Amino acid sequence: EAFAREICSAAALPVIVDVDTGFGAGAERTDVSACVRALEGAGVAAIQIEDQVEAKLCGHLDGKQLVPAETLCAKLRSASATRRDPALVLIARTDARGVTGWDDALARARAYRAAGADMIFFEAAPSAEEFQAFAEACPGPLLANMTEFGKSPLLSRKQLAAAGYTAILYPGLLMRTMLAAAEEALEHLRQHDHQ
Repeated sequence: EAFAREICSAAALPVIVDVDTGFGAGAERTDVSACVRALEGAGVAAIQIEDQVEAKLCGHLDGKQLVPAETLCAKLRSASATRRDPALVLIARTDARGVTGWDDALARARAYRAAGADMIFFEAAPSAEEFQAFAEACPGPLLANMTEFGKSPLLSRKQLAAAGYTAILYPGLLMRTMLAAAEEALEHLRQHDHQ
């Protein structure tokens, strides 16, 4: 919460907080309520929660495990009932595409939207065609993840917008870019003995 508050006070852009599997192992209302109240009070624009089990993995790795869809639905219902500001966006991420397949991912996404998710994050779509098909089958605000080295193709903002995606994540892009620049600077120092 304190970290989110610091970022929100320094940033002019909306801040999304990824709470991973969210609120502890259970779907108890108090856990959900406390988290939503704290992050909403910190000024975040959106809270993202996913349907993996605790000790989660990156959505583009194999070996992930999912909680039952109803577990995330219960958390989303509680989060939706708790938020005071209707502008606070609840993002539900499903990792089902890489675990149980397309049909389950779509069924989960629809259930999560019905349970209170404002935006659906369809993780690790393997093709541009599947991003498009998902948007058509699950209309409403959607989030895409354009991570390098993942299972999804790197699509442009125009391609994703045309397919119906309203938000895009570029996780680690700036960190990888800064590390590459640091490596270049250190190599220059090694070769030339000065900056």
